[in-house]
Amino acid sequence: MAGTAPPLALWTRGPARLDTATTHAVAVVGARAATEYGEHTAAEIAHGAIGEGITVFSGAAYGIDGAAHRGALAAGGDTVAVLGCALDVGYPAGHVGLVNRIAERGAVVSEYPPGTPPARHRFLVRNRLLAALTSGTLVVEAGRRSGSRNTATTAGVLGKVVMAVPGPVGSALSVGCHRLIRDSHATLVSSVAELIETVGVLDGATAPGDAGPRRRTDGLDAESLRVYEALSTRRGRSPEDVAADAGVGISRARAVLPALELDDLAERTDSGWRRTRDGPGRAST
Repeated sequence: MAGTAPPLALWTRGPARLDTATTHAVAVVGARAATEYGEHTAAEIAHGAIGEGITVFSGAAYGIDGAAHRGALAAGGDTVAVLGCALDVGYPAGHVGLVNRIAERGAVVSEYPPGTPPARHRFLVRNRLLAALTSGTLVVEAGRRSGSRNTATTAGVLGKVVMAVPGPVGSALSVGCHRLIRDSHATLVSSVAELIETVGVLDGATAPGDAGPRRRTDGLDAESLRVYEALSTRRGRSPEDVAADAGVGISRARAVLPALELDDLAERTDSGWRRTRDGPGRAST
């Protein structure tokens, strides 16, 4: 996927080590002009995620990002802010204090050298780091053309788990979330318990008392997981459509689909390929 090249370097501020922080991590992202409902939900989920030993990543922007960071800090846990400008710029101005609090116990990260100002394209490029450094991305509120959907799309292409929080049916700030769920590009999540259930035991780690991974999809490689996530539970899809949404070649999709069928994760129907109805991590129907 274009724009997913690794950064040349990362500048960090704060005591948290990225290799440790990314071991069990989820990105919580969403609209800047968030509603009270969205900010409350983001803060509550981030707070609960900390209690489950998950590091919360976000972008330090106004709205959902800030609420997620504050929820994580209130729980006494680590949170990581990934910026779309240099660490020394002080942007956004209204979150300088929040960024300083994050840096006291977590980390603030940027791929831009000192003095680099914020710019719209830099935030879009920054989104790939949020997706790549975490095991899953949760979109709490997003408009139709929100940058948070860009983060979710990149996460899906990278084979990461994509989740979205539903909102009021008439809310313009939930249109993006509803579209992700409706198109089976994201799993509906409305609580910390559902987040944990969807993401599973992060990075293949085994929780105390568990015999192995919680999700049957944990054994899939990145490309196979993308093909699986491109399938719908409601209708069959052609291999060509699956390949296009998964970001893989048609020959690769044609090879992966029968393998998913053998694992009881997909089935062939008259209208094409779809997820099995009782398969793991199914998207909402």
